[in-house]
Amino acid sequence: MFSGIIEEVGAIEEADDGLLRIRAPKILTDAQLGDSIAINGVDLTVADFNETSFLANVMPETYRRSNLGQLAVGARVNLERSVRPSDRLSGHIVRGVVEGRGAFRSATPEADAIIAAYDAPPELLRYMIVKGPIAIDGVSLTIVSKDRTGFAVSLVQYTQQHTNLLDRRAGDEVNLETDILARYVDALLEARETGQAPTLDPAGGDAHG
Repeated sequence: MFSGIIEEVGAIEEADDGLLRIRAPKILTDAQLGDSIAINGVDLTVADFNETSFLANVMPETYRRSNLGQLAVGARVNLERSVRPSDRLSGHIVRGVVEGRGAFRSATPEADAIIAAYDAPPELLRYMIVKGPIAIDGVSLTIVSKDRTGFAVSLVQYTQQHTNLLDRRAGDEVNLETDILARYVDALLEARETGQAPTLDPAGGDAHG
């Protein structure tokens, strides 16, 4: 489990089919093999590491659901280690399971903040509400507005400076994970109406490592 609070923006050193190597000296200070690290919101497992970088394997399903297949050497990625029972949950509950991809629409300055707007598929928009949580490339954010095709969030200065969200250009894809609590409620209500076993996945699978 993760909180959506980015600890480090790493850089891709190697991107081959089924493999990513990422430079991330900060979060590797206490790393162990098998640790979970969210990369742009995707929960992957540390398969190898040294003092400055780590290697993770990527499954085909993860490529299908996320933007990891678009990463090239030098690309900046949001990184977060899994939370511990003693940690503060400063963001919201993020599983590191990407449900689908949205697309960056625009960025509009508003005082010291930036309003970032995104397009999103309808099967994910149904779980989004204004003032509710959303994880974009692993970053825990609050939805400030929503329309029929997408939503917007407000990026404070810290988020602007300590994530890769403003690296995006119009049309660039982002990983989306909606609120797990909203999905549970929806699945349970649907199961009660249909008499079928509840399922959390509206599209047939999840992306994780």
